[in-house]
Amino acid sequence: MEIPRPKYITFDCYGTLIRMQFPEMARKFYSDQLGTEQLEAFGSDWSGYRLDEVLGGWKPYSEVLSDSLERCCRKWGLEFQPEQAVELYEAVPTWGPHPDVPGGLSKIGDKIPLVILSNAMDEQIPHNVAKLGAPFYAVYTAEQAQAYKPRYQAFEYMFDQLGCDPKDIMHVSSSFRYDQNSATDLGIGTRVFVGRGHEPSNPFYRSVEIPHIGCLPALVGL
Repeated sequence: MEIPRPKYITFDCYGTLIRMQFPEMARKFYSDQLGTEQLEAFGSDWSGYRLDEVLGGWKPYSEVLSDSLERCCRKWGLEFQPEQAVELYEAVPTWGPHPDVPGGLSKIGDKIPLVILSNAMDEQIPHNVAKLGAPFYAVYTAEQAQAYKPRYQAFEYMFDQLGCDPKDIMHVSSSFRYDQNSATDLGIGTRVFVGRGHEPSNPFYRSVEIPHIGCLPALVGL
């Protein structure tokens, strides 16, 4: 399909660009209590609780992680240890990109402004962005917007800051639940789904699908 070159390419950060390590943290915390299949199921439940925690009013991401982990532990009959939630929150800024990200972004960053809209805290995300290997025009967080994706308020904050129409944006994400559904409903011009494997594809809520960020430059003629 022919895709017009956007004014901005906007990205989800964690999961799409940065490799999230929630499964590794779950194994670290609970592998002595849960088997392999149970850990996978626990991770799926925890993912759902994290989403549920961001659908209401804004609160610090440390509370999102702590509250979601506590609820998941309660469901699984595990003892919740607050210090593990602190360890998790402090680990997030150390996470690095998927291997395909720096090379793909480096071919675009000096030609089209790159923007991040992330469910992050201001103190966390600069450490992750520094590992991405490309310059970013702007980085917007849930803390700034006082709302987490998938809430419209988060996206509307970005539109206001950029001073552009949603149709002028290409939004790139590996999540329908957090990004693509809202991006479609808000009229973002092009929605690119990155098939990282943690969510199934949905052709009704994306314009095009790519397997990794290395394919992105070709979409915009670079």
